[in-house]
Amino acid sequence: MAALATGQADTAPVSTNIFAIPAKKLFGRQKTSAHLKAQAIGAYALGCMAGGQQLPVTGDTWQVMRLSRNRNWGTPQLIALIEKLSAEAKAKAGWNGFLVGDMAQPRGGPMLTGHASHQIGLDADIWFTPMPDHTLTTSERETMVPLEMVKDHKTLNADNWSEARARLLQTVAQDPEVARIFVHPPIKAEMCRWAKGPDRSWLAKLRPLYGHTFHFHVRMKCPEGMSACKNQWTPKPDDGTGCGKELAYWYSDAPWTPHKPPPGPKRPPPPPLTLAGLPAECRAVIAAP
Repeated sequence: MAALATGQADTAPVSTNIFAIPAKKLFGRQKTSAHLKAQAIGAYALGCMAGGQQLPVTGDTWQVMRLSRNRNWGTPQLIALIEKLSAEAKAKAGWNGFLVGDMAQPRGGPMLTGHASHQIGLDADIWFTPMPDHTLTTSERETMVPLEMVKDHKTLNADNWSEARARLLQTVAQDPEVARIFVHPPIKAEMCRWAKGPDRSWLAKLRPLYGHTFHFHVRMKCPEGMSACKNQWTPKPDDGTGCGKELAYWYSDAPWTPHKPPPGPKRPPPPPLTLAGLPAECRAVIAAP
């Protein structure tokens, strides 16, 4: 594979017309990875990926869902992490296997629909529905309805939640390569109630956030040696776990109340993000074979 060298992005043969195309369309239409040295480039919600790999759709302890989206791509390190964590979850938490939702597009970047993040090959959605004991058909992977873990933003669905799911989250959160896990607020609250023992620091990685009702979102730290990758700040809540003021905020009305537009004339929407607004290295990612 060709290396993504310093300055290569400035000399890559990219047509100037490409900068007029919204970045989500540019990256959304890519079907294969960029044949470059594997790199997570930029920030989780503003970047791209070189040298991505595709997670096999079926493994011993995982199966990929919604294959038509072509979003089961990631850095080699993320692929290895999913394989490792799914095996550990079976051994330590009694979890049969992962149903893997969205990861990244073949070259990362902004998506046509759905996520703001998942752009640099270090994010993966894992369903709270365990993997069945049979290999799912393509049709089943497209149509299976996942189990919902919450009733609303304050209430856990006790009929679907289980201690096995709590052990699953604990197993994933305790991995040193994992930076964050996003879950819906009632799930975070249940984990705060459930977790026992002298070391509850791993709870700080569990971050309450909208939309994570049937899956949890695993975010990996920037792999060593990927200098173009931008890590997020490490969560350090006041109480060491995020079970205090932070969780109380998500149980208030503040996060769920729509913001009122500022007074005065209505502002026009911002122009769509283009390749020019992404890290310069992403130009080589689009230009690569």
